[in-house]
Amino acid sequence: MAVYRVERTRDYTVMSNHHLKDPGLSLKAKGLLAIMLSLPDNWNYSTRGLAAICKEGVEAIGNTLKELEKAGYVVRRQLRGEHGRVGSVEYTIYEKPQTPPPDPSGPDAPSPHTGSPDTASPCTGFPDTVKPD
Repeated sequence: MAVYRVERTRDYTVMSNHHLKDPGLSLKAKGLLAIMLSLPDNWNYSTRGLAAICKEGVEAIGNTLKELEKAGYVVRRQLRGEHGRVGSVEYTIYEKPQTPPPDPSGPDAPSPHTGSPDTASPCTGFPDTVKPD
């Protein structure tokens, strides 16, 4: 079978094939990630902005972003504006998945100590009376 290649001279994107070969990603997630990697670094990422350049709607884009987040390709961080008010969302996009932080409520999370407190012989030695910093 013959392979035909187009000579690329401008307006093309160079990216890792890692996400394209990831069997854990849906075709939609692979495509959205490829589009996001092709956009300029200063592009204003938002679900509405991505929906404006895709056929899918805002909800489908949001669901696909969640899939990419869960897989570690996208890290979303809520920024705070003036006086701690919720501001814009900052997206960090990776060509290879980042190890997600462990889920504090996951199965491997350490269980909190829920035993009875020790009330026998409390320490009543010399308390620290120095003024704290």
